[in-house]
Amino acid sequence: MKNNIVLAMLFCLAISAYGQRTDGAGEKTVTLQDCITQGLANNFSIRMVKNRQQVSANNATPANAGLLPTVELSASYGGDFHTTSSTSRATGIETTDKNAYDGTLDVGVDLNWTVFDGFSVWTNYKQLQLMKQQGELETRMAVEDYVASVITEYYNFIQQKIRLENFRKNMELSRERFRNVEISYSIGSYSLVDYLQAKVYFNADSTQYMKQLEALNTSRITLNELLSNDDVTAFINIHDSVIDVNPALQYEELWRSTLATNSSLLLADNNSAVVQAEYKKVMSRDYPYVRLNVGYGYTQNRYELAATRKRDDWGLSAGVTLGFNIFDGKRRMQKNNAKLDIEYANLERENLKLSLKASLNNYWQAYKNNLQILMKERENHEAAVANYELSNLRWSEAQLSGFELREAQNSLLESEESILAAEYDTKMCELSLMLLSGKVMEYLAGN
Repeated sequence: MKNNIVLAMLFCLAISAYGQRTDGAGEKTVTLQDCITQGLANNFSIRMVKNRQQVSANNATPANAGLLPTVELSASYGGDFHTTSSTSRATGIETTDKNAYDGTLDVGVDLNWTVFDGFSVWTNYKQLQLMKQQGELETRMAVEDYVASVITEYYNFIQQKIRLENFRKNMELSRERFRNVEISYSIGSYSLVDYLQAKVYFNADSTQYMKQLEALNTSRITLNELLSNDDVTAFINIHDSVIDVNPALQYEELWRSTLATNSSLLLADNNSAVVQAEYKKVMSRDYPYVRLNVGYGYTQNRYELAATRKRDDWGLSAGVTLGFNIFDGKRRMQKNNAKLDIEYANLERENLKLSLKASLNNYWQAYKNNLQILMKERENHEAAVANYELSNLRWSEAQLSGFELREAQNSLLESEESILAAEYDTKMCELSLMLLSGKVMEYLAGN
């Protein structure tokens, strides 16, 4: 009787834990789109990446590239004390002036502008724009990877909840069987072996259920961390209760989208453009440069001993400098290296394209195969349900042993687990295909 009380308490504890952790009555329901939106707004890694993107955006200005002139305002004042001694040629009289002071004041505004330098300045500006785009692409890649992580954990959470429900139902079947065996044993219809066997099965299923509670809690903590929730143990009442698989993906459309919108491929294209711009900068040294300078200044001179006491000068000054770099010993080496950089960037892009095609085909084959497996597992589950119902009926009529009923029960649980695994694996293949083809953000729109 004591053991029965313990078993009953264990069962009630498990069911209570299930109700507290998975029911979520009165809690706000969140969808996958809610999780993605919250995560993108709060996740620290995403915020740091966006911070770095803003730096590259701030750098992409005409002034930073050297396209705009520089304007300087300057002022200076200087003077000196000196003693002058002079002898008259006519009279021979020597005259000495001590501590005479002369001072000069200069104030001016100067504009300097490189009008042309072989397109180097414009190439600088193009490179800065490319670096800005690179920052945007790197942010996009980080966002897509993060969204994929949220989706993965979201569906893992659903998987753990479904598995918990499967184990709960399996535990209830074992509990009901144990209760029936216990009654029959008390009136002598079943042996002690049957009673102990049913008890062992119920204990094992209860333990399995409680371990699954731990797995569900782990997934919940991981999802809270991804969403940057301060309370990583906070309850999450998610909207979806099944893993919805999209069976309608098309390979040709995925590959076209990969070539057009894959972040890694676009980043490789951007890198190719950067090294090509660097080559143009080297080549710009073959052109002359033109620099313009314009200034307006005021100069005041004060003389203590000269015939003129004070002199003021002000006005506009302008000049144009034309130059040409006749010889630069490093230019040939830099041109060759720039060409090699371009070739390397192109090879890197082609290698990436081949790698993406291989990955897409691998995930595509896995996706199609898992869809087939899922269909078979669903058919098998129907047979497992029918088999268990028939076995349970025969067992109640004493036409089947407890061991054989347990086998039917295990087959039913295994079929449920196989369906769940096939659904999750198919969803992960689908997610990988969407990520490779640059379509992962469609999940945010609920597509």
